[in-house]
Amino acid sequence: MLALIPTWLLLGVAILVEVVSTSSIKLTEGFTRPLMTLLVLCGYGCSLWLLSQVVQRLEVGIVYAIWCGVGMAAVALVGVLVFGESVSLAKTAGIVLIVAGTILLSLASKGH
Repeated sequence: MLALIPTWLLLGVAILVEVVSTSSIKLTEGFTRPLMTLLVLCGYGCSLWLLSQVVQRLEVGIVYAIWCGVGMAAVALVGVLVFGESVSLAKTAGIVLIVAGTILLSLASKGH
């Protein structure tokens, strides 16, 4: 059944689940809230399982770079929009550089 789902869609869902899980860590209050902690851990498990399915079809280095780069940028955005975290030129430049690096890795992989 999973073979019928497009690989990039699986990767997108893995990233989405990871972003939700990472963004929810703050809500565990230092892992003192058992139910929220369990939800975060289950989310990570689900995301990693989906990632394991994606790397069966695509290069692991590219998959991991995209998962990390897109996930990091999305979590930073959630931090600003949901948790009111600060935005600075340095933070923005760092995120742009990571996303650019992810794109370069992906393009280099396709030319190989």
